[in-house]
Amino acid sequence: MKKVSRAQIEQLVKDYSEEADEIYSIATEFAKGYQFLRQYKKAISIYGSARHGLDSNDYKQASLLAGRLAKDGFTIITGGGPGIMEAANKGASEAGGKSVGINITLKHEQKINKYVGESSEFSHFFIRKIMLSFASKVYIFFPGGFGTLDELFEMIELVQTEKIPRIPIILVDKHYWTPLLAWIEETLLNNHHAINKEDLKIYHLVDNADEAYEFIKKQAL
Repeated sequence: MKKVSRAQIEQLVKDYSEEADEIYSIATEFAKGYQFLRQYKKAISIYGSARHGLDSNDYKQASLLAGRLAKDGFTIITGGGPGIMEAANKGASEAGGKSVGINITLKHEQKINKYVGESSEFSHFFIRKIMLSFASKVYIFFPGGFGTLDELFEMIELVQTEKIPRIPIILVDKHYWTPLLAWIEETLLNNHHAINKEDLKIYHLVDNADEAYEFIKKQAL
């Protein structure tokens, strides 16, 4: 495929002058995001619901796991919001580690949780997702809603299509994830052959912080 030159890009911006501000905004966010993340050489991203509160066992497990990983020298990266994200940032912060938030600007403002030490904010969901997708050596998913599922399946697809190296993708809480994984195996694989059997090895299911930590240690990271 022929490369697009800088001049062609600049001409494209002129031709679509009404969208120029948006194009520059997107380019600026990409540059800002990559510059922000390049300082973290050893990082783990933790995802999960923004709705899980202090009384949630998942909150406690996320905080425990993040704290142990932070003590091992990992930077903990989350979406910067409440719930599981807050729990992970809390664990990292209280362990004396680096606690990072990649926040999104929403109509109903999502405030950065108080345990985030360093943060970068984005206006575009897709740019924020890319930043989170290319930031870490391990990706950990606690229970969550549509946003968490969207991020999980994007990570699985990136590994499946070899757009990124095969990196550990860990799902925590067997009770929560087992029905979804059973549907993937039975419906997608066995009934419709929409995926390959090898694709089931892209992710790893554990029940709690201890199991997740032991699995990560075995990866020799």
